[in-house]
Amino acid sequence: MTMAGQTINDRLLAARHSLAGQGLAKSVCKATTEECIGPKKKHLDYLVHCTNEPNVSIPHLANLLIERSQNANWVVVYKSLITTHHLMAYGNERFMQYLASSNSTFNLSSFLDKGTVQDGGMGVPGGRMGYDMSPFIRRYAKYLNEKSLSYRAMAFDFCKVKRGKEEGSLRSMNADKLLKTLPVLQAQLDGLLEFDCQSNDLSNGVINMSFMLLFRDLIRLFACYNDGIINLLEKYFDMNKKLARDALDLYKKFLVRMDRVGEFLKVAENVGIDKGDIPDLTKAPSSLLDALEQHLATLEGRKVSAANTPTQSSSSAFGTAAASSKFDATNGIDEQLKAQVLAEEEAAMNQYKSKVSSPTSSGAAGSSAALTNPFLSSPPASSAGQPIVDLFGAASAQPAAAGAASHHHQAPQATTKASDDLLQLGNPFADMFEASASAGGGGSNAAGGATGDAGDGASPFDWGATDDDVGAK
Repeated sequence: MTMAGQTINDRLLAARHSLAGQGLAKSVCKATTEECIGPKKKHLDYLVHCTNEPNVSIPHLANLLIERSQNANWVVVYKSLITTHHLMAYGNERFMQYLASSNSTFNLSSFLDKGTVQDGGMGVPGGRMGYDMSPFIRRYAKYLNEKSLSYRAMAFDFCKVKRGKEEGSLRSMNADKLLKTLPVLQAQLDGLLEFDCQSNDLSNGVINMSFMLLFRDLIRLFACYNDGIINLLEKYFDMNKKLARDALDLYKKFLVRMDRVGEFLKVAENVGIDKGDIPDLTKAPSSLLDALEQHLATLEGRKVSAANTPTQSSSSAFGTAAASSKFDATNGIDEQLKAQVLAEEEAAMNQYKSKVSSPTSSGAAGSSAALTNPFLSSPPASSAGQPIVDLFGAASAQPAAAGAASHHHQAPQATTKASDDLLQLGNPFADMFEASASAGGGGSNAAGGATGDAGDGASPFDWGATDDDVGAK
């Protein structure tokens, strides 16, 4: 039996509190009646005002709401959760601090209203609805507990912190603290998304009101979450291997939650929430995830090793740079990465210069060096009657250089060779054998290398001004 929308039980309980002078208990009772509508605004506003009054006991208020959540009627239980959530969002922070610091939580993991099923839905407000609403009560209570736990861990409410590029709390947080904060935020967001209702489940004023409070929290949580992920990506390429691995895992979880948030927002749109209040979730391109994974692979040493030749080394190094997300078509290569690549290239070139410029013995050693010389277009022809001494192919290049030799005052045997301009090193071996041939072979020593020109006693290993150098000037 009801009177003006309220049951006899509601009236009797309110009168009992009035007689006892328990004004706060009476207000809690009126906000959590058995009437199948959401708590009335005037009762919620009064309780919010009470949280700001210094003479009101916050523990007493919280315990009254927790006590009402132990009622057998699903409407009373659900409305006590809604009232608590409203005070968390709009009441004084003292209320949230008490819930986070105390062990008084909603123990509703096994709640089930069977009474309204047994009587066939007759005589009890809500009918069979209580059985259908019980799962949402259990999930809602779990989220409120998770909200309190996140406040206990962080000492602030994610739904109330500053957001945005300039003053956002998670946007300006350092990397170490950010990696500890985001998992806490994820846990609270997961608790909210587990509410998991569809449009046809929002069939009465009680669950509708809880859905609106959850929608409000979701918008603020996701905005805060987005700030944290942006900050994480900005710091990702400066992290060490362990932090980068954790950051990549957090980013992958963020992508999964984006899909679940999108599903929640579709329900909100279907029940008539203004599209202007629903954010547009635009996913980052998949190439971003690929770049993050490639960077982590580089840190873990799973990159391709550099090749042995300067050309291959160059393509490998710049290929790694291009594959890295530090390479951007607009901004170019990161300066630090570019300096590293250039240093590797310089070291490789110096190594090959030293190989080319080192004196090599004639005979078998000279033949081997000629065959493996990377600067030769083709291996020199070998014959029994001609010693293999021209490491740079001067003999084959002589006909082509004959015209150029006529411009100099030297004899034809001092013609410009193909190696004169290569690395600016000259070719002392060709000079030695040409000088020996003009002296009748008396100044050469095939076994021990060469002693140079018999006339001036110059050593073939003297890297001073030779005929080749004069011809190359």
